[in-house]
Amino acid sequence: MAVARRHVRSQALRIGESVDSGASTGGTSPESFVTAEPPASLPARAKATVLAYIALTKPRVIELLLVSTIPVMLQAERGHVDIALILITVVGGWLGAASANSLNMVADADIDQKMKRTQRRPLARHAVPVRNALIFGIVLAFASFAVLYFGTGNKWLPPVLVWITIGFYVGVYTLILKRRTWQNVIWGGAAGCMPALVGWAAVTGTLSWEPFVLFLVVFFWTPPHTWALAWRYRDDYKAAGVPMLPVIASPERVTREMLIYTALTVITSFFLIPVTSWIYFGVSIAAGAWFLWYVARLYVETRRGVEVKPLKIFLKSNEYLALLFCGLAVDAVLNWPTVSSYLS
Repeated sequence: MAVARRHVRSQALRIGESVDSGASTGGTSPESFVTAEPPASLPARAKATVLAYIALTKPRVIELLLVSTIPVMLQAERGHVDIALILITVVGGWLGAASANSLNMVADADIDQKMKRTQRRPLARHAVPVRNALIFGIVLAFASFAVLYFGTGNKWLPPVLVWITIGFYVGVYTLILKRRTWQNVIWGGAAGCMPALVGWAAVTGTLSWEPFVLFLVVFFWTPPHTWALAWRYRDDYKAAGVPMLPVIASPERVTREMLIYTALTVITSFFLIPVTSWIYFGVSIAAGAWFLWYVARLYVETRRGVEVKPLKIFLKSNEYLALLFCGLAVDAVLNWPTVSSYLS
């Protein structure tokens, strides 16, 4: 159990870095291979360049994409698993996320040089020219559109949703909200919720209320998840002039806001219970109570003046989301009678 728990935690560190993805959470990432001085040999220089371009995409975000896309696709067609469509959608979605992350680094190149946890990013260390990174991000966006459109049987909605996500993440969050308001991650977090809509659209070609419930789950989940991490790196954000809530507010207010959004996350997850079986019913209640208890304890301890470890909530939030969406995936694959069928 102890080994399994450590494994879950190590994976949770890499699941999703929410709105401002790319945080240093331990382990080896492509960014860590980018050196200040060019390697001497041609193969070494080529390897460093490839790794630098991979680092532009913030590849660790793929875990969040998997967690939030695949269960939604399974729920869209309960009892049926289309492996090919799932793979195509994940690849297309990853290309879109890679595009957004690359363009985000272009826009944030100046502040990445000021923050310790981002100083090893490719543009901050001048490992990739800004112009090249911009072109790379645009090419990835078109590649994402092509993969999703042709791979899903000429469905327009999935690639259009991905392009909306890229535009919102870069144009609204990065260029407008991030440096101007503490609510940046609240509204900017909508970009991280879009895989739920993309996954559903890839299967059905349309949207319904169910993916919007999961959209809202991730939407409300994002602030406490991100603020827990920002609390750890608040000095970095302050130096870069980014008004994250832990930078401009007291710890008590931060934890109170985290508790409110955690409660909204858990409550929203319950709205999917009628169209799922007792598996999701049990997982959503148990995981929700567990996650809410940890955040409530953080709030109480903060009010009492106890020294707290907010990064623990960052880890727990990842574990909660993984448990909830994995529970939904199992529920959808088994396709047991839904809760509403027992009540009708």
